[in-house]
Amino acid sequence: MAIKSKINRIGVLTSGGDAPGMNAAIRAVVRTAIFNGKEIYGFYQGYEGIVNKNFVPMQSHSVSKIISQGGTILKSSRFPEFKDRLVREKAYKNLRELGIDGLVVIGGDGSFRGADLLYKEYGLPIVGVPGTIDNDIYGTDFTIGFDTAINTAVQAIDKLRDTADSHNLAFFVEVMGRDAGFIALNTAIATGAEATLIPEIPTTIESLCEYLQFERRKNKTSGIIIVAEGGDLGSAMDIAAKVKERIPDYETRVTTLGHIQRGGSPTCNDRVLASVLGCEAVKALLEGRTAVMVGQMQNETVFTPFAEACSRHNEINTKWYDISHILSI
Repeated sequence: MAIKSKINRIGVLTSGGDAPGMNAAIRAVVRTAIFNGKEIYGFYQGYEGIVNKNFVPMQSHSVSKIISQGGTILKSSRFPEFKDRLVREKAYKNLRELGIDGLVVIGGDGSFRGADLLYKEYGLPIVGVPGTIDNDIYGTDFTIGFDTAINTAVQAIDKLRDTADSHNLAFFVEVMGRDAGFIALNTAIATGAEATLIPEIPTTIESLCEYLQFERRKNKTSGIIIVAEGGDLGSAMDIAAKVKERIPDYETRVTTLGHIQRGGSPTCNDRVLASVLGCEAVKALLEGRTAVMVGQMQNETVFTPFAEACSRHNEINTKWYDISHILSI
């Protein structure tokens, strides 16, 4: 049944780093708005599209066949200029000129900070949808794109394992995650990595070298060491060089997976999550919720104020880190 609401025209945008499943979220937002008899406009390049009036009216057919596509049909950008109040004022005037009554923002915590300011300064109803591969946003068990990113990383590392075994090499593999170790820890367990370095668990080069030399089973001639970007020890390249300096006979190679983790067709889990959260975001707007991020926790839809979602981070499960260590022997 359609929801009655004073909101008649909704805007949607994707902001920050792209994540697989963003298109599925856009599709859900567009079709839920149309189902409820509302007009829907898509803004290109995130907040930049609002400021530059770069938008498109969207219909149901506008989002046909995009659920399986990676990236975002609305494009995305990081727009630091939005921190300027005058820029936000221009954005709000453009939205009012277009008759936009509410906004759905699909992105990460930086995107939600901008949304929170727009709401606090002008009272515009806004709901956020968490789209980031890092899985570090508080208020949801999983973010859109995370599942696809870890599956991409696992597939790549499985292939590296073949080469490592064939040549008795130790691969230092750097995965994304900014300052969070969710991708690293999940891929480490799934690929049977010999060691895992994440920002949340401090370590030293000395302890890593001691483990690689003496604690690992003597019959292991190859290995995979997963390195999360943003750690205190530096990049995978830095760490491999320091290990090589201390253990000269250790044959090392470095692979940085980089942006390959952002692309590709989203997994079933990401498609379902994006569809549910996109639908719930529009329903929340129409029911009068604002300045909140919609998420899922224990399979239930939850709403977290932007201020809380931006100031807190998901915490890594340290028990899983212990498990990765136990299973690496």
